[in-house]
Amino acid sequence: MIADAIPSYSVKELNNAVGSLLERGFAPRFLVQGCASHPQVKKGHLWLNLTDGEASITVVCWASRLQQLGYLPADGDGITVVGKLNFWAARASLAVQTIDIRPSLSTVERRFEAVKSLLTAEGVIDPAARRQLPSIPRRIALLTSVPSSALADMLRTASERWPLTELLIVPVPVQGAVAPQLCSVLEQLSRALPEIDLDALVLARGGGSREDLMVFDDEQVCRAIACFPCPVVTGLGHEDDLTVADLVADHRAATPTAAIVSLLPSRTTALQTVRQQRQQLGQQQRWRLKREMERLLQRRQALKDVHPRTVLQQSRLQLDQRRQLLKALAPDRWLSRGFAKVTRADGTLLQSSTEANRSDALVIHVRDGTIDVTVQSVQPNSE
Repeated sequence: MIADAIPSYSVKELNNAVGSLLERGFAPRFLVQGCASHPQVKKGHLWLNLTDGEASITVVCWASRLQQLGYLPADGDGITVVGKLNFWAARASLAVQTIDIRPSLSTVERRFEAVKSLLTAEGVIDPAARRQLPSIPRRIALLTSVPSSALADMLRTASERWPLTELLIVPVPVQGAVAPQLCSVLEQLSRALPEIDLDALVLARGGGSREDLMVFDDEQVCRAIACFPCPVVTGLGHEDDLTVADLVADHRAATPTAAIVSLLPSRTTALQTVRQQRQQLGQQQRWRLKREMERLLQRRQALKDVHPRTVLQQSRLQLDQRRQLLKALAPDRWLSRGFAKVTRADGTLLQSSTEANRSDALVIHVRDGTIDVTVQSVQPNSE
């Protein structure tokens, strides 16, 4: 009676029953996190063990899906798997069938630090070697996904700030395992630079998680950026995101829009500058014209001062002044005021009593004549 109550299955029936139970009782899609162990591709399919240190489970990504993945984990990488259960009834084998694989933040940080340390030690990351950005670039290349909001923002900003700069749009993938494509595009642009005549290059990607920016921590991509023959500006992710590509670039902008702002001058500011310069030029022109007019007046006056008529008038005036001075200093003028002068008979002026001797004949000159006298005595003044 008890034996009859126990269900009886064949192996196939049991496995099918377990599979049916899993299908009905488990979520059709879920996230599972762990560490990738021994990933390997067999016949186009990716196989790995996912472990958290206490348990493990097999993960498989079929070849058709593997081609669509943007990231392939390495041994020891922390990952998040988007998947569903896959139960093979024929052998009662359970695995997680992968829909997507994403690196964990710890994996991203570990790769960032490893590549950063390597390139810093080699001198590839060197702030002192960063090149100066052009003041008014004639042509710049925009490397980003097309279409994208980042590209739309950059085009709008460029049109508003400085529409004279020519923009060369180069579509590139910016997420996933696309490092070879990025390196190839950078190499092609580098070889074609003499023909396309770029002044700068912008590598941009819009917002997303830090894990989505992992390609910009790729060693080869960063080396290609560092070796690019013209200045490179990065605008990757959000303001707080930092990649190794930002460190090797000549300028790091917080966002794609900020990258355009850092490269292109503002036409509003340029217009204000031109107006100020025009005003200054006008002021300088007026000042110089005024100064030249003053110099012209001075020279005209100088020519007027050396005109023969003016010189003759000045000479006559000086002559009259000297004549008046001589007249004012003439001895006869003093004689008219009651003074007299004493001379010898030969006309020699007598200036001191010591020059006269007793019995000398002298002549006293007064206003209206002369008086002949003979010295009777000489009496000098006592000091």
